Amino acid sequence: MGNCWGAKISSDSPSRGAISPSGATSKFTSRNGAAALSGCSSHASSASMLPTPRSEDEILESANVKAFTFNELRTATRNFRPDSVLGEGGFGSVFKGWIDEKTLAPTRPGTGMVIAVKKLNQEGYQGHKEWLTEVNYLGTLSHPYLVKLVGYCLEDEQRLLVYEFMPRGSLENHLFRRSSYFQPLSWNLRMKIALGAAKGLAYLHSDEAKVIYRDFKTSNVLLDANFNAKLSDFGLAKDGPTGDKSHVSTRVMGTHGYAAPEYLATGHLTTKSDVYSFGVVLLEMLSGRRALDKNRPNGEHNLVEWARPYLRSKRRIFRILDPRLGGQYSLARAQKAAALALQCLSVESRHRPSMDEVVTALEQLQDTKEGGNHHLQKRPSSRSMDNNGVKAAVKGKPAPSVKPV
Repeated sequence: MGNCWGAKISSDSPSRGAISPSGATSKFTSRNGAAALSGCSSHASSASMLPTPRSEDEILESANVKAFTFNELRTATRNFRPDSVLGEGGFGSVFKGWIDEKTLAPTRPGTGMVIAVKKLNQEGYQGHKEWLTEVNYLGTLSHPYLVKLVGYCLEDEQRLLVYEFMPRGSLENHLFRRSSYFQPLSWNLRMKIALGAAKGLAYLHSDEAKVIYRDFKTSNVLLDANFNAKLSDFGLAKDGPTGDKSHVSTRVMGTHGYAAPEYLATGHLTTKSDVYSFGVVLLEMLSGRRALDKNRPNGEHNLVEWARPYLRSKRRIFRILDPRLGGQYSLARAQKAAALALQCLSVESRHRPSMDEVVTALEQLQDTKEGGNHHLQKRPSSRSMDNNGVKAAVKGKPAPSVKPV
């Protein structure tokens, strides 16, 4: 489904569709390795541990959100005017609108509460199933690090979703779009966003929610006015395993470049699948590179494969760091962040940390002091980062000391 509804983005936004020359990623769904397209979006902290409704009527009845009429949303968005479009996605277009904060009735532009209205494209590759999945999860879950679902519309062939407005758009745009609106993110902001997104995933994995997100990526991390991260796009989410089961067996769905290797190979989905995807996004944040980018030289198309050797070596970590950071970061924090990304990207899922452990590690990487960053003026020593150093970083313990050469 759509992904960025803060800054206005043109239809060439690379968050959906096949891999493009810009290195954009694509969604896929497969039973036997054949590629196809799929997708969805949105909110979260939980009202209660409600069992997942099974029928459409149960889902809509249990949703703690407003059922809008089509005319209400048409009025709120000024008849879905083209100049109200915030973004385009696989689900359809996202329009800016206004409603009264208390009554949720449509109001004049510029008054009341700003909303983002996603309207299903009847010709698109997503449809009722993704729409219903979104209402299912975001209608019953609520959390500070999940985008809030305000309501929905189901009327004849019309399928719409109404969300809180996220003024700064998606993390993807801030990392990869080159324009005056999207200035390079500082190290501190990147770590703040990473922590918020990690908290969102940790909540989903908790006993309170028991949800596997399945499509964690930069375009699904939205930012409010203060750069607080919120997860969106829940169309591929699944209930976690129950009883003595260790995984959920499902057809392979997700986005190229982000899916865990064991999930691609077996269709076995676990919370550790989300951890792997988080590792990919953390690596994108560290490097300023896309997970997949065919514009890069040979050997650098796949970010994880290219970066893995550098992540293992403290001496060479600087080679993966985004030059747009301008060296404004602590060497020790950069090494710990790289160590965390490396463990999240472990080929074997049992070696990956839990999202609670990731949250703990990222909390210790936050720099709350103004001007607390330091220039990376010297390269670290050539001593490689071993598994103990990686695990120490995840657990929040100091990694082995490194002396600059």
